[in-house]
Amino acid sequence: MKKKHVRLAVVGGNRGFGYHKSCDLLSDIVEVNAICDLNEAVFAKWKQKYPNIRTFTSFEKLLDDPDIDAILLATPMQVHAAQSVQAMKAGKHVLCEVASAMTIEESWELVETVEQTGAVYMLAENFCYTRMAMMIRHMAESGAFGELTHAECGYVHDVRTATHDAQGNIKWRGEMMRDFNGNNYPTHSLGPVSQWLGINRGDSFDYMTTIVSKPASQSDYFNEIFGPGHPGSKPEFWKQGDSCLSLIRTKQGAVIYLRNDFSSPRPFNYLYYGLQGTKGSYLSGRDIHEEPLVWLDGRSPGKSHLGNAAWSKISEFTDEFEHPWWKSESDRANAEQASRFGDYFVMKEFITAIIEKRQPDFDVYDSVAVSCILPLSVQSVAQNGYPVAFPDFAKNKRTSVQS
Repeated sequence: MKKKHVRLAVVGGNRGFGYHKSCDLLSDIVEVNAICDLNEAVFAKWKQKYPNIRTFTSFEKLLDDPDIDAILLATPMQVHAAQSVQAMKAGKHVLCEVASAMTIEESWELVETVEQTGAVYMLAENFCYTRMAMMIRHMAESGAFGELTHAECGYVHDVRTATHDAQGNIKWRGEMMRDFNGNNYPTHSLGPVSQWLGINRGDSFDYMTTIVSKPASQSDYFNEIFGPGHPGSKPEFWKQGDSCLSLIRTKQGAVIYLRNDFSSPRPFNYLYYGLQGTKGSYLSGRDIHEEPLVWLDGRSPGKSHLGNAAWSKISEFTDEFEHPWWKSESDRANAEQASRFGDYFVMKEFITAIIEKRQPDFDVYDSVAVSCILPLSVQSVAQNGYPVAFPDFAKNKRTSVQS
């Protein structure tokens, strides 16, 4: 099929600027031709990079422009769903930063809008496309771990400095912690795991339960930085506790442990994963310097039932299980410094899905499956950890596949 340029507008000039490397590497199929931001000062760096780029301060006017095919939403999470729906109804394809929605109602509206408009919608969940995540996905899909029974993942990242500005005013991350008590940033952790377990590809999430600790570290930090007079120095100011723990069961019987922690003081580890199957296991490093480990029955030393099993370095299996995407384009992806974060593959998959008139690898059904953890976890916490069921967002996807 003959390729063409997809004309892309970036909405949210600060965070969105990070995608310019990917777009430049994909300049044969994508053209960044517009930027939208409420702060006109943001336009300067875009003009320096793309002298002919058009600028908008009105999202509505941008959507009215017929010379824009698709938008990248890099705006605050609270407005993602509404802006995505508005854009798709205006005839634009949407690549949306995480998370896709914050309520069950928004999730359904996203699904229904994609189904009604036929627009390409993709969640920009770059953690799914890191080199390691894709290698584990390839191993899982190849059966290297056997039948999968358990996964664990966590986003443990001290971002307390990002919850406020220099004057102590609460920013959007702080608003999330002030207003919600649940697993409020689940997609980086759960996105890769959902692909490994085949969610919406033979399995689906069934039900979950969530409990949360007290908000000790967050209030202690605000007391230290702004003093006892700041409202944030009081634990009761924050609905979100320090550590949020969710347990999820899939309909095929796999279980998932999911942790989110934005506040605890410690070295960060937002690439924490584990996977267990009947024939093998995977364990990520405790930090970016520690190599991940695997144990594969018949391939790694020892037998688990004899008590002498020993881990292997995952690098020993790279030649065999490197994901085809990375194997064919590692030079480009690494040039964008995407060996840890897969922005290049996110952008490429979104653009090629538009050109090929198909739904992308991480489609709207996958997006709402991992994003709805937030409202479901809030509901579970409010009921002292009572299990809550997942909506069947993908029912129409299964029907279309079967037909």
